[in-house]
Amino acid sequence: MSTSLRPFFRPRSIAVIGASRRPGTVGHQIVENLVRHGFQGPVYPVNPRARSIHSVPAWRSVRELPETVDLAVIVVPKERVPQVVDECGTRGIPAVAVISAGFKEVGQEGARREAHLMERIRHHGMRLVGPNCMGVLSTDPAVRMNATFAPTMPPAGRVSFLSQSGAMGVTILDYAAEYGIGIRDFVSGGNKPDVSGNDLLEWWETDPETRVILMYLETFGNPRHFTRIARRVGRKKPIIVVKSGRSKAGARAASSHTGALAGRDVAADALLAQCGVMRAGSVEELFDLAMAFGNLPIPRGNRVAIVTNAGGPGIIVADACEAEGLEVASFQDETTEALLKIFPEEASVRNPVDMIATATAESYRVALDVVMGDPGVDAAIAAFVPPLGVRQEDVASAIMEAAAHHPETPVLAVLMGREGLPQGRSQLRTAGIPAYIFPESAVRALGALHRYGRWLSRPVQAPAAFPVDADAVARIVAEARAEGRTRLLEVEAYRVLEAYGIPVIPHRLVQTADEAVAAAEVLGWPVVLKAVSPQIVHKTEVGAVRLDLRGPDEVRGAFDEVRAALEHHQVGDDLRGILVAPYRRDGRELILGMSTDPSFGPLLMFGLGGIYVETFKDVAFRVPPVTDQEAREMIRSIRSYPLLEGVRGEKPVHLDAVVESIQRLSQLVQTHPALAEIDVNPFLATPQGAWALDARIRLAEPGRSSALEPEAR
Repeated sequence: MSTSLRPFFRPRSIAVIGASRRPGTVGHQIVENLVRHGFQGPVYPVNPRARSIHSVPAWRSVRELPETVDLAVIVVPKERVPQVVDECGTRGIPAVAVISAGFKEVGQEGARREAHLMERIRHHGMRLVGPNCMGVLSTDPAVRMNATFAPTMPPAGRVSFLSQSGAMGVTILDYAAEYGIGIRDFVSGGNKPDVSGNDLLEWWETDPETRVILMYLETFGNPRHFTRIARRVGRKKPIIVVKSGRSKAGARAASSHTGALAGRDVAADALLAQCGVMRAGSVEELFDLAMAFGNLPIPRGNRVAIVTNAGGPGIIVADACEAEGLEVASFQDETTEALLKIFPEEASVRNPVDMIATATAESYRVALDVVMGDPGVDAAIAAFVPPLGVRQEDVASAIMEAAAHHPETPVLAVLMGREGLPQGRSQLRTAGIPAYIFPESAVRALGALHRYGRWLSRPVQAPAAFPVDADAVARIVAEARAEGRTRLLEVEAYRVLEAYGIPVIPHRLVQTADEAVAAAEVLGWPVVLKAVSPQIVHKTEVGAVRLDLRGPDEVRGAFDEVRAALEHHQVGDDLRGILVAPYRRDGRELILGMSTDPSFGPLLMFGLGGIYVETFKDVAFRVPPVTDQEAREMIRSIRSYPLLEGVRGEKPVHLDAVVESIQRLSQLVQTHPALAEIDVNPFLATPQGAWALDARIRLAEPGRSSALEPEAR
């Protein structure tokens, strides 16, 4: 499929349909950019009323072009776009970039117009970038194409970029040169009804000159397809994404704990982390990360040496390292002794190395050379505050020289202040050393580089396929829907979990107080009683639960109290029975859950459970399928993880049982799209095992499912 994108990035000839003689118009700017920046093939402006544009002969229509071009850039009023596409298709033009706006982005009428456009595109077997985009660009020396209306041609390099927003694209190209980021390919995706981010990932995967892929995304298109492609591509070259839409505005109401805690941005974070994709929180951070990923080797580990001429920046870098999961390296004795011989006694030769304000450019070269020679150092950050008498350019040269002696160790620079520093930063960036204004920016970039390295080092795993009883779940769902219910009874939810091997606390459904006592004698004291009725959503609110019952008299009394409470709240008409189960408090209360995101489909949750789940919100999310390794990462990522390992002499919980249950839940929700929300809370973990003590399952509305429909791309 990626070969179908070749005409967009390596065209031999281009037609600009809607080219204009009037400066300041999009049709004029695109022709100017193609000519001024030296496109290596013929450019054919198409304008029925012009003889030439930018001294290039113009053509009255596509039909009159002297050859079939590889790429047509269309800049005509929205109403004329389908007609022009038909003309291009008739001439056999394989690719069109529609700059024109007025399609899906403007509402229903625009969406119908876009659907009609795609009918014509598919009819002719063409590929489409846009509509509502700013065009495409390639700095390949054999092409040198700027088929955008951006005024700036970025420097050539090995970073390829997709921007879904045209306005953001202009900004990105403007700043690429300032940040020293060389661009290989750039595309403004626009509405993306055809060429998507997934298509572009596959194109850049096969391009040997693309080293880093950057993406500014507003939507994922098909997230499942993105997951599969990004996991594969990310092992060959890093992918860095700015994904807009972090706010909670517009989040749907949810009845479960999982649904309340999950949001669209949580789904995006989970998906990107699983794919090894680095997510930048802003366009500025995107550039910060791009400088590091585009120039530096992956660090061997997370141990960082800090060299500075002022104490404050060193402390800031050290604090930022801790927040990013990086460790301030402990130097070997030989390293410390070597530094003591170089610097005055007022200097600090422990990490961070504070050479004090008298440090010269040569001090930076020597100190960096020494600390990067320490086998316990995986990366170095050099922070410089300009004192009197030291030229920033000399410091930059010193950092460059030290870095050249240790090419396997990533070095980042922080040049603080204003006067003279832009030259130093530019000098470093030209030499392939990322240079930042603020310490936190450098540390964020190094932290992302380290996380990517960890992801690369993980073995590739396939999700486990457990033997399960899928037919049993299908029957339970069908029975509930036959009754017109979208919520399973608790005993039905237990059966669903058991069908997939997720352990459930032993239980009995009884109809009388005597049966409850008999069940308690078999299950073991103390016990809990819970009413089971499709009319009850929250049991505690209607008095439908009694806990810690320790004898026959307590069970009989509690049984009568539950029945009386149901009558009082008028929810006892459809009582299916009273559930009896052992009352357990001897472990850690966790939560396993699933909610459905309208874009991403099922989203798994694990975390600290019980009554405080929405108070502490100590949870982690993943998009299924989830491997054994990813399940373990979910568990380790919550703040409460040390409690699961055991504190103050306690035994650790049976983590393998929890890991397997997460994987089994992943298999369950993938197999049964009718399941919309699942809450297993509490899921009790002990040193001996783990069990579901309570479970709720909501079904998708009839005719809808929690799974995403497959897309062509």
